[in-house]
Amino acid sequence: MATILERNKKIKTPKKTHAEHMEDALYREVWEDVNNEKTMRFIKKYSRHIMYAIIFVVLIASAIQIASRAYHSRQIATAVAYETALSNMDANALAALSDNASGATADLALFQSYLLDKDEAKLEKLAQNGNSRDFRDFARIHIIGLRGDTMSASEVEEYLSDLTTPDSPFYYNAMLMIGQKYLSVGEHDNAIKWLDKIINDSDAPSSISGMAQTLR
Repeated sequence: MATILERNKKIKTPKKTHAEHMEDALYREVWEDVNNEKTMRFIKKYSRHIMYAIIFVVLIASAIQIASRAYHSRQIATAVAYETALSNMDANALAALSDNASGATADLALFQSYLLDKDEAKLEKLAQNGNSRDFRDFARIHIIGLRGDTMSASEVEEYLSDLTTPDSPFYYNAMLMIGQKYLSVGEHDNAIKWLDKIINDSDAPSSISGMAQTLR
């Protein structure tokens, strides 16, 4: 390649002679032979380690594939079992499925089982040990709906204390239920405190905020 100086001087790069091309070709051939020899020596020296590494990679890939297939098989089996139990309205099968499944599927199966046999112990189990907060809080709301009349206002407030934070999906529902309970027992000041929290919250759903204003 011509240098800048050569270009500035308008000096043409001399063409290589046939002998020089032959020399370059010989050099490349020798260089490739040397590299091939080094590669072969490396492979011979570390052949056992390379073989172990290949086997390890194959085993890991196979294990991942097997685990993935097993997981998908379990998911399909769980979905089929859930649909069968639900279509048969089998509360016991749904409860058993809840014990063997995981995540929201287990929670949903347990709640469906409760809807079929009205066993409040299942609601309690869901409220205490549900896999997802949504279902745990949902179960507590249902329990207050069933037992709230036999509980004191302070007991209702305490039972729903985990729901009276913005992290709960039933934040506003819980505050409204507490306010209603305090009103029902004549504790107006405590009721106003909870109702005002809803009314003064711009993020409160309009339906719940409207109800709180009506009760106030």
